[in-house]
Amino acid sequence: MKYLNLDPQFEPFGKTITFESFSFNGGEPHIKISEALSANDELTITCRIQSFNDLGFLLVAKDALQRMGIKYINLFLPYFPGARQDRLMIPGEPLTVKVYAEIINQAGFNQVIVIDPHSEVTAALLNNVKVISNHKLVKEATKNIEDFVLISPDGGALKKIYKVSVELGGIPVVECSKERDVKTGKLSGFSVYADDLENKTCVIVDDICDGGGTFLGLAKELKNKNAGNIILVVTHGIFSKGFENLSTYFESIYSSDSFSSIDHPALKQIPLKDIL
Repeated sequence: MKYLNLDPQFEPFGKTITFESFSFNGGEPHIKISEALSANDELTITCRIQSFNDLGFLLVAKDALQRMGIKYINLFLPYFPGARQDRLMIPGEPLTVKVYAEIINQAGFNQVIVIDPHSEVTAALLNNVKVISNHKLVKEATKNIEDFVLISPDGGALKKIYKVSVELGGIPVVECSKERDVKTGKLSGFSVYADDLENKTCVIVDDICDGGGTFLGLAKELKNKNAGNIILVVTHGIFSKGFENLSTYFESIYSSDSFSSIDHPALKQIPLKDIL
């Protein structure tokens, strides 16, 4: 297997084949692959999409490989863009996950590999998809923690949390919930369904941390229920509002490098190349 790693900071399986890339003055992405390849080579493109332009770069890269005669091309796209927009809440909004999935499907990859997508909708929309769970990430993050409970931040995470519990040998699960105004996105009404957490370490596990509002609201309520140290483990760390507020409540924060490479003292980033 050979790899075309479109992000030079992200080589989860091995070194990239050599290429040059740039954008034309009109904004169009361009690539020039300089390494000789055989039509019999099996190749995987790895990509971290942070903008629609990144998606365009991915598509022109695949086209370049096909024009070199490469027939078997996989895609490793650990963070699937638009996965949170997986249902229509109010009129006038798009079903964004379907937009991205249709573009990826039309590109015709032999296999599309994603990690811990937000819901089952992503996998249902993608052709030739392979989903990798968050189990190894959570195991690595919690390997030195004793006597802890897993925290499910909301009902949507419950199924995945209980599967994580089984993988960890039956760690207890505490269920939680929250309310969201679908028009404004504002969160409220955090509930923790436990009377007394008895100063136990609480490990919140979820797929994405963007601004962190869910986890801050939940952490406050966990403390009201006598939680001990609170630890956050997310697969895809965006951290759009930084770490200052999160660090007030969380003893440790873990994520993979599926979305970006972050060097910050508050974050313990676990590279995917170490756990895949």
